[in-house]
Amino acid sequence: MRPVKFDIDQLGMRHRSARPGQPAALQRLSLRIDSGEQLAVIGPSGAGKTTLLQLLSCALPPTTGAFTIDGVAPWALPRRALQRLRGRLFLAPQVPPLPPRQRVVTSVLAARLPAMGTWASLRSLFYPDDIPAAFAALERFDLGEKLFERVDRLSGGERQRVGLARALLAPAKAWFVDEPLSALDPTRAQQAIATLTEGARERGVTLVASLHQVDVALAHFPRIVGLRDGQLAFDLPAAAVTREHLARLYDQFEHELRGEGLAPPQEPATPVPVAMQCR
Repeated sequence: MRPVKFDIDQLGMRHRSARPGQPAALQRLSLRIDSGEQLAVIGPSGAGKTTLLQLLSCALPPTTGAFTIDGVAPWALPRRALQRLRGRLFLAPQVPPLPPRQRVVTSVLAARLPAMGTWASLRSLFYPDDIPAAFAALERFDLGEKLFERVDRLSGGERQRVGLARALLAPAKAWFVDEPLSALDPTRAQQAIATLTEGARERGVTLVASLHQVDVALAHFPRIVGLRDGQLAFDLPAAAVTREHLARLYDQFEHELRGEGLAPPQEPATPVPVAMQCR
């Protein structure tokens, strides 16, 4: 399965729940992401980072503009073809949708479900069939000893790393990872993002991550996209991003640029799954 590339042209996205007069979540956004590329999306809270990842993963349709994957408009595909395409895309939300009473091994191996038939999927939920692969993925995030632990006995940071370990087993050629470090301390955050980017390179996977940690984004990603108020502020190589770029991007949100005022690592509430827009 070859990597996929994404083209966005003058795209707008308005959530159905948006109030009248409220600005669109994304506005006149144009972006191209080549196969196997790695980029980080940064910007203050409410910039549209999560919405962009949901759109790229075909969880939400655009309101205006053009969006294609490998030259094909996904929302023009028949329903089954769209579902098959989604199986090639892995979306990791900030709070991983891990069933609380499930064993970690089962949660990790569930990443393979899009490539399984119905009976194989059901069987895997009760009888994990590739425990060594699950252990290897967890071990890369220093979680090998949690293989048979129940999810509800993990800390918030451990759950977040389990969510990242799932990417290593997913039959996907593009990973979209939303705020993967929000529950991790600085040392764990650096380790986790290094493991994630290395895993993507090994598999030739396209990787897009939204990050509040600007220093981590600049250190680990060759391309940085800055979003502000749903619009593209800049799209630059990491080495070309200056203090002036960041000052303008985080104007009136300087506390976020300094890492202040962000939610501290904590136990997440019961995960809420990302709602896919069905058709």
